[in-house]
Amino acid sequence: MNFDRKYLVWALGYLVAGMCVGLYMAASKNHAQRVAHAHILLVGFAVSFIYGIIHRLWLDRPGKVLATTQFVLHQAAAIVMCVGLLLLYGGVLSEPVLAPVLGAASLGVLLAALLMIWLVRQSGRAEAAA
Repeated sequence: MNFDRKYLVWALGYLVAGMCVGLYMAASKNHAQRVAHAHILLVGFAVSFIYGIIHRLWLDRPGKVLATTQFVLHQAAAIVMCVGLLLLYGGVLSEPVLAPVLGAASLGVLLAALLMIWLVRQSGRAEAAA
């Protein structure tokens, strides 16, 4: 499976998860999970979808190790962030307990974005050399 399709499949999974949290909030009239809901849809769905588009349109043959590292890092960090926020805003775990985990997940998402920039820049260099 190509990275564009992998990102699309994961993006759609986040979309369903985000919609489920949204439906839960609407049905329960309890909107405490709105921050988690937003992160699931933005960091999970939107960013994964955009990365899939980037792979489809601009990255012909990215370095397999770097592309795999970027993909795994983004998905792992996004899952940890989303689950951590659900636990935090659901009152399951306290902020002092989750802060280091959420901080590390945030840095993971940022690092994955920086790796995507690197992949795009490397792809541009390969095109210029050809």
